[in-house]
Amino acid sequence: MKIELQVCLPRDSVTLPVVRHIAVCALDELGVSATDVDDVALALTEACANVVRHSGVDDEYEVHLTVESETCESRVVDTGRGFDSSVLTQDMAPAGAEQGRGVGLLRALVDRVQFDSRPEAGTVVHLVKQLKVPADGLLRRFPN
Repeated sequence: MKIELQVCLPRDSVTLPVVRHIAVCALDELGVSATDVDDVALALTEACANVVRHSGVDDEYEVHLTVESETCESRVVDTGRGFDSSVLTQDMAPAGAEQGRGVGLLRALVDRVQFDSRPEAGTVVHLVKQLKVPADGLLRRFPN
């Protein structure tokens, strides 16, 4: 069974708690482990914060959350100016750095992070997390 949620939001920092709340409530109701709920919510919030921080003022962005079997896939899509994702480093920025920890944080929280970004065409951040679902979790009641 596949469960999909999608929301389109204005590029504004007040939307970040909304995204986090939707992800937490949905995953919690499906019986996903609390640790995985927190990891997905934090990663999704960080990806959305990057959109708010780096895309154009009048841009909107979309958040897609798909849960299938024991996998959660999230996509954050913006229509901003894009960027060269090949310049992103695999290393975490030093603890005292003012910025540069976001991508490292994403990679620490989820199993796979992929950026598809094209100049003047926007960016898609794709996050994949394998979920731990207890035997009595609602997600286990649905056929795969």
